[in-house]
Amino acid sequence: MRILLCGANGKMGKVVYECASAFENADVVAGVDPYGENDKFPLYHSFDEVETEADVIIDFSHPAMLSSMLKYAIKKKIPVVVATTGIDEKGLQEIKNAAQEIPVFFTANMSLGVNLISELAKKAAAVLSPDFDIEIVEMHHNQKIDAPSGTALLLADEISSVLDNEPVYEFDRHSKRMKRSKNEIGISSVRGGTIVGEHEIIFAGTDEVIKISHSAYSKKLFANGAINAAKFIVNAKKNGLYSMKDVLEEA
Repeated sequence: MRILLCGANGKMGKVVYECASAFENADVVAGVDPYGENDKFPLYHSFDEVETEADVIIDFSHPAMLSSMLKYAIKKKIPVVVATTGIDEKGLQEIKNAAQEIPVFFTANMSLGVNLISELAKKAAAVLSPDFDIEIVEMHHNQKIDAPSGTALLLADEISSVLDNEPVYEFDRHSKRMKRSKNEIGISSVRGGTIVGEHEIIFAGTDEVIKISHSAYSKKLFANGAINAAKFIVNAKKNGLYSMKDVLEEA
C-alpha cells in the first residue's frame, strides 16, 4: 500500500511515517506539505506538484489543504483518509461531495477505543435518559487550536441520536446564572501541558454517577488507526463515506 501523506512535516505526519514502517506492505512513498523539506521521501509543497503514484492519501494536515487534496484525489481516483480536525461545515460538505466519486474515510477520532466508548455512551444514554444529566469533559495539550475537540462533538452527536428530544449543547455555562436545564449536554474543554487526549462522559443521576472515559497516551494510537483505516478503504471499497463504525462492524 503506497501512502501519499498530506501534512507530512507536521507532528502527526512524522508519527504516521514512523508507524508505517512497522506495518507489513505499507510505505509512505511521498508527502505534501507547504512548509519545510524532507530527506526520507519525495516532498511536494502542493498537490499541483505531485508526480509520485500512490494507492491512498492519509491527511493529517490543516483544513486549509482539504479542498486541494480532495480535488487531487478525485482527479486521480485515489481513496482518502481524512484525519484532520477542526473542519467546518463547508469542509464537511466537500468531504460528502467527494465521497460520491471516491472512497473517503472520515472520523473525528482515529482511535478504535474512542469509537467503542461512543457506542457504549449511546447505549447508556438510551437507558438512563431523561433521569440523568449528561456532561462531556475533554482534555488536550496546550498546542491544540480547536475547542471543543472534534471527538467531544462526535460523542455529543452520537448521544443525541438516541435521545427523545434534541438537546442543546452548552459550551459557556459560566456566563449564565441559572439552573442547569434538563435538555442540555454540557461540553467542557481543558488545555494544558502535553496531554495527548482524554475524554470523559459523565451521567449524573440522583445519588449516583456513571462515567465512561478514554485516555490516549501516545500519538501513535491515531497514526496506527489512520493506517488501518487506509488498509480498510483500499481493499476493494466502493465510492462512499466510511468511518470507524464500518471498521467496528467488520471486526
